[in-house]
Amino acid sequence: MIKRAMKTMDGNTAAAHVAYAFTEIAAIYPITPSSVMAECVDKWSANGRLNLFGQTVRVAEMQSEGGAAGAVHGSLTAGALTTTFTASQGLLLMIPNMYKIAGSQLPSVIHVSARALATHALSIFGDHTDVMACRQTGYALLCSNNPQEVMDLAAVAHLATLKGEVPFLHFFDGFRTSHEIRKVAAWDYNDLNDMLDPALIKRFRAKSLNPDHPVLRGSAQNPDIFFQAREAANSYYDALPAVVQETMDQINERIGSSYHLFDYYGSSTAKTVMIAMGSVCDAAEEVIDYINAKNKEEQVGLIKVRLYRPFSIEHFLAQIPDTCKNIVVMDRCKEPGAPGEPLYLDVVRALNGSAKAGVRVVGGRYGLGSKDTTPGGILAAFKNAAAETPVNSFTININDDVTGLSLPIEEEPDVAAQGTIACKFWGLGSDGTVGANKNSIKIIGDHTDMNVQAYFQYDSKKSGGVTISHLRFGKKPIKSTYYVTKADFVACHCPAYIEKYDIVQDIKKGGTFLLNCDWLPEDLEEHLPAAVKRYLAKNKIEFYTCDAIKLARDIGLGERTNMVLQSAFFKLANIIPIGDAVEYMKDAVVKTYGHKGESIVNMNCEAIDAGLNALRKIEIPEEWKTAKDKKAKVQIDTDRPDLAAFVEKVMIPANAMRGDEIPVSVMKEVCPGGTLPQGTSQFERRGIAVDVPTWVPRHCIQCNRCVMVCPHGVLRSYAVSAEELSGAPEKTKTAPMIGKGMDKYKFAITVSPVDCTGCGSCSNVCPAKNKALDMMPYEEETEQQEIYDYALKHFTDKDLRFPDNLTREAQFHRPLLEFSGACGGCGETPYAKLVTQLFGDHMYIANATGCSSIWGGSAPSTPYTVNSQGRGPAWENSLFEDNAEFGYGMKLAVRQRRAKLHSVITELAKNMAFAEIANRWLAERDDYAASRELGDKLVAKCEKNTDPAYAEQCKYILDHKDMLAYKSVWIFGGDGWAYDIGYGGLDHVLASGLNVNVLVFDTEVYSNTGGQASKATPTAATAQFAASGKLIKKKDLAAIAMSYGYVYVAQVAMGADYEQCMKAFIQAEHYDGPSLIIAYAPCINHGIKAGMSKSMTEMENAVKAGYWHLFRYDPRRDTNPFQLDSKEPNESYRRFVMGEHRYSSLTITFPERAKELMAVAEKQAKNRYLSLKKRAKED
Repeated sequence: MIKRAMKTMDGNTAAAHVAYAFTEIAAIYPITPSSVMAECVDKWSANGRLNLFGQTVRVAEMQSEGGAAGAVHGSLTAGALTTTFTASQGLLLMIPNMYKIAGSQLPSVIHVSARALATHALSIFGDHTDVMACRQTGYALLCSNNPQEVMDLAAVAHLATLKGEVPFLHFFDGFRTSHEIRKVAAWDYNDLNDMLDPALIKRFRAKSLNPDHPVLRGSAQNPDIFFQAREAANSYYDALPAVVQETMDQINERIGSSYHLFDYYGSSTAKTVMIAMGSVCDAAEEVIDYINAKNKEEQVGLIKVRLYRPFSIEHFLAQIPDTCKNIVVMDRCKEPGAPGEPLYLDVVRALNGSAKAGVRVVGGRYGLGSKDTTPGGILAAFKNAAAETPVNSFTININDDVTGLSLPIEEEPDVAAQGTIACKFWGLGSDGTVGANKNSIKIIGDHTDMNVQAYFQYDSKKSGGVTISHLRFGKKPIKSTYYVTKADFVACHCPAYIEKYDIVQDIKKGGTFLLNCDWLPEDLEEHLPAAVKRYLAKNKIEFYTCDAIKLARDIGLGERTNMVLQSAFFKLANIIPIGDAVEYMKDAVVKTYGHKGESIVNMNCEAIDAGLNALRKIEIPEEWKTAKDKKAKVQIDTDRPDLAAFVEKVMIPANAMRGDEIPVSVMKEVCPGGTLPQGTSQFERRGIAVDVPTWVPRHCIQCNRCVMVCPHGVLRSYAVSAEELSGAPEKTKTAPMIGKGMDKYKFAITVSPVDCTGCGSCSNVCPAKNKALDMMPYEEETEQQEIYDYALKHFTDKDLRFPDNLTREAQFHRPLLEFSGACGGCGETPYAKLVTQLFGDHMYIANATGCSSIWGGSAPSTPYTVNSQGRGPAWENSLFEDNAEFGYGMKLAVRQRRAKLHSVITELAKNMAFAEIANRWLAERDDYAASRELGDKLVAKCEKNTDPAYAEQCKYILDHKDMLAYKSVWIFGGDGWAYDIGYGGLDHVLASGLNVNVLVFDTEVYSNTGGQASKATPTAATAQFAASGKLIKKKDLAAIAMSYGYVYVAQVAMGADYEQCMKAFIQAEHYDGPSLIIAYAPCINHGIKAGMSKSMTEMENAVKAGYWHLFRYDPRRDTNPFQLDSKEPNESYRRFVMGEHRYSSLTITFPERAKELMAVAEKQAKNRYLSLKKRAKED
C-alpha cells in the first residue's frame, strides 16, 4: 500500500490535481462553482507542471461552454486526451456534444461541481439538477461525496473511461464539496502513471481521425439502420460496471480504501436504509451513528451511490441488508410533474421483481440551491421512512405549508465527532476574512495531525456582502457537511452585524466571542443588543474585542482587517504554539501576496504582529443577564401594498439570516413565479460603512459629479424651494443655487449613511479647491439620515435645464437604481444609474447574467425602483448567453403591441371627437414625453366616450393604456457576455436594425466569476485563465459594430469625460436604430493600487495614457459619422498599467514575458489611437 502526502485543499483543487495528470488538452470556460478547477489547470500549466505524458497541459479558453464542448469533441476525435470542467447552465450547453462524444465512444472526463439550474430565479448554488439533465447522454455518471473522494474517484473516472470506452461525468456537490477545504491524501503522479495502461492510450489514439488512415464519423443515417446502430453500444454499458469496480479495486489495493459501485454504512441489521449520493452522505453517517447508539431496536443504514449511470441493479441489491423493511431515497433535485425524482424511480425499478420487492420505498427532496441539510432534517427523513403512514415526495429543512410535504424537525442533535472544535467567522465581503480563514485552516491542516474542514457561506452581494466562514478541526474524521451552529469560537469582524444577525447564539456554553469594533468597554452597554448581552452573560462566554479597523488603517491596509484578526484568533484559540502560528501566517502572506510586491507583504506581516497585542478582554456585568430589549419594530414606510408585504414577510427575515424559516405559502403569495416588487433595497439599511461623506456647502461648486459617480445612489442633489425647506430638519444644509434664474431655489446635497459603503468615490471626484465632501466616521454622521429621508419625501425633482452642463442637469432627477449590492467604488453602477435617471420611467432592461444581474437583481434586494408615479425600469434576467436575443424579443413584443394600438387609434381618429388627439398621438407615438401626455388625454376621452360605434376601440385602448407611452428597450451586460458567450446573438441583434440600446460594462474580465480572461482582456494583463499574461490583443467590438454603418456606437469612460458620456447616452436613446455603448468600468479584480475609491480617476488616467479611447459613431451625422472625443495621450502608458496588480504582478511572476508583452501592448494602444485619429479625419 502506498503512502500519499497529506495536503489541505478543496474539492475543486482535488479534481484538478487528478485531471491535470491525465489531460493533454483542457478546453475551458468559466462558470461558478467549477471555475477553480480550470484556474488551477491554467496556473499549473503556466508554471510548467508536467502531466503523465511529460507535457504541460494545453489550455484553451473558449467563448462559451458550448464552444468548450465542441473543442473537447474535436480534440478527442483527433486523438488527444481532453478534459473540461463545468456546472449548471454550462453543462446544459454541452449536452448536444455529450451525445456526440458518447455516441462515438470517445474516452474522456467532464468534472462537474453540480449546481442548480436557473428556473424562476438564478441560483449559483449546489444541487443535482444539472447532472440529472444528462442522464440520457450516454455518459457514465460517477459521484464523489467529499474532497478526499474527489481525489480518489477522479482517478477512477480517468482510468475507467479508457478501459470502458465510455465518457465519464464525474460530479460532486457545488460549493459544499467543490469549495469545502479538508486535509486530503493526494496522488503522486508516479502512482497514477503506474495504473495507466499504455495499451489503452495506444488504442485510443489508433481510433482517432487521421488522413494517414482516414475514416468518416458523424454521418447522416436513415430509419433503416439508425436504431440498430444505437443498440450496438449496449455491450459497452453492460460491461462498464465491472470495469469501474475493477478500477476501484485497483485503487483500493494501492491506498487501502474500500470503494464500490454502491457502499453501505451502518448496522448490518438495519430496518430502515437511506439511499443517497453527494455530500449529504457524510452527514447521514453521523446521524446513523447517533441513531444506532440510541436505539438498538430500530437500526438504520445508508447506501452511498457512486456509479449512478450505468445503474447496476445487481450491485445495488447486494448492498441492502436482509433485515431492511423501509428505504428512503434522497434526491437533490426536483422533477416537476414526475411520479418521483430520478434516483427514487431508479430504486423503485431496481427493487421491482427482485427478492427485495417487498421493501417499502419513499422518496424525498433536500438541499436544492445549497439549502443547508442539517442532522435534524436527515433524522426526520429516517423517522418518516419508518412511520406507519410515511409522507412520500417529502421535503426536509423547509416549511412547505402549501402542499404539506415538508417533514417537521423535532430535534437538532449534536452529532459531530467527539472532540471536534467548531469556529464561525462573520465577515464583510472583501475585508479578507475568507482568505484569512483559508490560510488558517491550511496552517492547522498542514502543521498538525488534526483533521480540518472549512466551508464558506456567502450572500448574493458583491464585495461588501456577508461572508460566514465555518471551520472545524479535531483528531477524529470530520463528516459535518452542514453549517456550524454549535461553535466553540465565534468572531464578528463587522460591528454593524451585531445588531442585525443572531451571531452569539451559535456559541456553546463557555465558548469564546471576538468582536471587531472600536467601542470601549463602557460603549458596549449602548451598542450591544439586549439579546446579545443576555446570551453572553447566561452562557458564561469569554468575550474579547479588537479594534482591527484602526490597526489596519494605521498600517496602510485600509479596510482589510483580516491579518490582524487572524493573528488574534490564533492567540485566543491556542491550537498551535503562537510563535509557530506567527511563522506560518507570515509564510502564507508571502505565498498569497508575494506577486503584489514587497510593501504589501510587509504591511500584512506587520498586521500579524499587531494582532497579537490587540485583544481586550471584556468582563461581562451580572446585570446583562436581565437586559431589556429596546429595538423597535422596523417601520415599512410605503403606500405600495405589494412592496410592504414582500419586505415584511421575505426581505426582513432573509436579511436577518432567517430566510430558511420563510414558509412556501409566503413565497407563493408575495413573489409568485419569482416576481419581485421593485425598490426593496431602500429598506435594507445595512450600515456597513466605516466612514461616510458629509457635505461642506461653502466649498461646493454644485457640479453634481459626486452625485453622478456614487455607485450606490446614496448622494442626492436637490433644487429646494422655500416651501419644501420650511419643514426640513434643523441641521439641513443648503447653499444659494448657482445659475441664471435659480434665485428661487436653494441647493442641497443629502447623504444616506445607512446605505453608504464608504468607498469615497464621491469625495475623490470633487473638483473644488477645498473638497466639498469630507469622509467622516459613520457614527458621527448618523443624524444625516433624518435629513436624507425627509428630502426624499418632500424635496421634488425639478426639470431644470443646463444645456452647457448635462451632468449637472441629469443629477437633479431621482435615480431609479439605488443601494445595490455592488462593490464599493464599482465602475458599472454609475452608468446604469445614469440611464435610469434619463430614461428609467419608460425602460425595459434585459440583463445578462453577470455582475450587473447580481447587483441588480439578487433577492431579496431589488435596487431598481420606481418614481412617485409608480413607474420605473422593468427588469429581467434570462440567461448569460441569450441576453441580446432576450432584449430583442422584448422589443419585438413592444413593437407588435403598439402596432395594434396604432391600428386601433387610426380607426378612432375617424371620429371627430377623437381626431385631434388621436392624430397627434399617431404622429408622435415614438416621442416619450409627447406620447405620455397625449396618451393620458386619449385615455381620459375614452373613459368618457358614449358613442357605441367606437366603444370597442375605446375599450381596447383602456385595456392597453400602459403601452400608449413610448417604451425604450435597453440590453445590459458585461464584456464576458458581449465579447464572448453572447457575441453571436449581439451581432445578430445589432445587424437587425431594430431600435434597441446595448450597454456593455467593460471590466475586461469575467468579473462575476472571479476575474477570468475574456476577449476584452488586453495584451499583458493577467487574469484567471491567463496566469502568464494574455498574449492576444483585445477584441475591437466597437469597430465590428461600426462596420455595419447603421449602428450608433460610443465608447465612454465617465470619470474621463462626464459630458461626453452624457451625450453618448442621450444620442443613443434618440437614434432610431440599434445603439451600442461600451463603458469602461474599473473593477475590484483589476487590483487598482490606489484603491476602488479612485475608480473614476482610473478612468481619467486610462484615457490620458492612451489605454482607453473615447469616441462616438453616429450614422445621422452628414459628413463623417465618426467623432474622436479623446485628446492625444499625454501620459505614460506603462506607468498607468503598472498601477494595477493585474499588470504589475506579471513583472514578478514572469518578468521576461512581462517585458515582451508590455511592449506589445503599448504598441497596440498607440496604433489603436492612430487608427481612430485617421478615421476621424476621413470624410
